[in-house]
Amino acid sequence: MFQIVDFLKLWEFEAAATQKLLNQLTDESLPQEVTSQNWTLGRIAWHTVTAIGIISSRIGLSFDAPTNDYPVPSSSEFISNSYQQASDALVQAVKNQLADKNLREELDIYGQKITKGELLFFLIQHQIHHRGQMTILMRQAGLSVPGLYGPSKEEWAEMGMEAPEM
Repeated sequence: MFQIVDFLKLWEFEAAATQKLLNQLTDESLPQEVTSQNWTLGRIAWHTVTAIGIISSRIGLSFDAPTNDYPVPSSSEFISNSYQQASDALVQAVKNQLADKNLREELDIYGQKITKGELLFFLIQHQIHHRGQMTILMRQAGLSVPGLYGPSKEEWAEMGMEAPEM
C-alpha cells in the first residue's frame, strides 16, 4: 500500500497528463461522439473534472470542486480551468485532511470493501481510463493528441523523426 507522498507524486504526473489533454480541447470538439448512444468528448471531459470531487468525497475529503456531472459546459476553457482548480484543491485536501494511517481505513462502496488508499488509487485509474476515451474522440474531431507516456504521432514529426510504423 502506498503513502500520501506516493499518491501525491502519482497524482502530480497523471493530473498533468490529463491537463495536457484538456488544454487541447476546443469548444467545437466538445460534441464529438462515437454514436448518439455514447457520451460526447465534452461529457467525458466534464465527468473527469467532476469525478475528482465526487470520488474523493467518499473518502471524507472536503474541498471546492464541481460535482454536477450534467449539464456539460459548452466552454472547453472552462472545463480545462475547472480541472486545474479541482486538482489543486484535491492536493491541498489530501495534504491537510488525511494522514497515512487513514489510507488503511475501510469504506463500503457499492457493497464492496475498499480502503481509502485504494479509492485514491482508483481516482487515478479512473482519469486514465477516460483519457483513453478522450484521445480517440480527439483524433476523430481532428485535434492533435499530446503524448502522455511517450511521443504522439505529431510529436515524432516535431522532433524531426518518423513515428513507428503502423
